[in-house]
Amino acid sequence: MTLNGWLQILVFFVLLVAITPVLGRYMARVYTGERVFLARLLGPFERGIYRVIRADVKREQDWKSYAASLILFSLAGWLLLYLILRTQTIHPFNPQGYHSMPWNVAVNTVTSFLTNTNWQYYGGETTLSYFSQMAGLTVQNFVSAAVGICVAVALIRGITGRSGKGLGNFWQDLVRTVLYVLLPISIVGALVLVSQGVI
Repeated sequence: MTLNGWLQILVFFVLLVAITPVLGRYMARVYTGERVFLARLLGPFERGIYRVIRADVKREQDWKSYAASLILFSLAGWLLLYLILRTQTIHPFNPQGYHSMPWNVAVNTVTSFLTNTNWQYYGGETTLSYFSQMAGLTVQNFVSAAVGICVAVALIRGITGRSGKGLGNFWQDLVRTVLYVLLPISIVGALVLVSQGVI
């Protein structure tokens, strides 16, 4: 490995260690329900989402209902992404006229994106329409990461509470993860990339 490679690893490690206390405190505040600086901007969206999905976020879930919510959400996401990939031919934003994925490739792709492993058995820009990439894969990238974070948060709550009776509310954790954690990180990351000349 070259000196430049080692330097990049060192810079990444130093930045990761430097932001850990700040990001960790911020995430702790998000998941304990304390007010964060983005609440004024994102609070109306958060409450609107709860109304649309009819989630009673004041009700804590035990491990069974938390797990059931997680599994149902993931199953619905799997089915929706599978449907998007299998009906790609009729979707908008398909100027190249790409055909739908075969069922076995779609099952493989959907399962890998649901589990956040993102194993790709296809050529993205030569196989998938803009709609499939935008409304399907990109959304699943966000929500699968959010589901993984929700599992980690529920595990921490279970360990600290020494029971599975009060793990929080999956729907609240999911919405807060997307709005208050992943969205801001992705915006900051995008601005960093743009500042470096990435298109």
